[in-house]
Amino acid sequence: MSTKIEELARANVRALTPYQSARRLGGNGDVWLNANEYPLAVPFELSQQTLNRYPECQPALVIERYAAYAGLTKEQVLVSRGADEGIELLIRAFCEPGKDAVLFCPPTYGMYSVSAETIGVEYRTVEAGEGWQLNLPAIAEQLDGVKLVYICSPNNPTGNLVNPDDIRQLLEMTRGKALVVADEAYIEFCPQASLTGWLQAYPHLVILRTLSKAFALAGLRCGFTLANAEVIALLMKVIAPYPLSTPVADIAAQALSDHGIAIMKSHVSELVATREQLIAALQQCDCVEQVFPSETNYVLARFTASSQVFKTLWDQGIILRDQNKQPGLSGCLRISVGTREECNRAILALKTLPGASDTREQA
Repeated sequence: MSTKIEELARANVRALTPYQSARRLGGNGDVWLNANEYPLAVPFELSQQTLNRYPECQPALVIERYAAYAGLTKEQVLVSRGADEGIELLIRAFCEPGKDAVLFCPPTYGMYSVSAETIGVEYRTVEAGEGWQLNLPAIAEQLDGVKLVYICSPNNPTGNLVNPDDIRQLLEMTRGKALVVADEAYIEFCPQASLTGWLQAYPHLVILRTLSKAFALAGLRCGFTLANAEVIALLMKVIAPYPLSTPVADIAAQALSDHGIAIMKSHVSELVATREQLIAALQQCDCVEQVFPSETNYVLARFTASSQVFKTLWDQGIILRDQNKQPGLSGCLRISVGTREECNRAILALKTLPGASDTREQA
């Protein structure tokens, strides 16, 4: 019976490998350094109790406050169930299954491919070049039929910013042909690099944001799509009737108040200081071959015997994120910046790792 049920499903869904989120991968840890979450809870409490009524599709106070925070108009902001929903809404609104394609540059965030596959839209990849920058000539060769180009900056999992001059060239290359979607999930850690000021010059630019990272609200599932009004109007045609529950909108509005933004900026400052300490400590570990610069709340490092490192720390309840399967990231693990105590525990485990510096993992 179960086989017959599976046969009823769409072929692309049967073949789909789902995104392996941190929680889906499991583990029994007490030091969670694998999901790029803020390590401590933030002090918001529910104030809205009218749960008998449906919420607004686009809660006015949330939109108003995020527009003010981003320096945009309300017509340029759409709120959704995380930035992940924004990724999917763009494909649903702009791509014809079986005809159009999306393009992205691995190593990068895994939901671009999963969302395309789920909807039945082709995805194309152009591997990033040196320093994980855009390979513009190779992208140009692949653009025929592409409607969306996803660029993650700062990039997950590498932590680097994409060269803004290259992004400008990409925007010129795609003008009138495709949308360029800049995923700025981690932009609060380097706000000077945001592209929001470019929206007027580039009507085909779209920016994705989230409250999951610097705002410490990963459990809220609240993200934003920033674009010119024409793009937002099209996305409003395909979004669910009630994408944000009343409690989510309530907490999101509090987080985007002046007080909430001040809390976020304080957290970012503390986390960046902890990140720099973590990078310095990793560089002193025998099992670490290379630590890459980061503009985010995580650090990517290449290890000798990375599988051994990953499993040994896993068994000690310290959960990291394995990146070995990503193009160009053999031997790499991603480490979220936790509390200083959590980071110190991870470093101690790495420094006492038996045999890690003696065994080189085969690529």
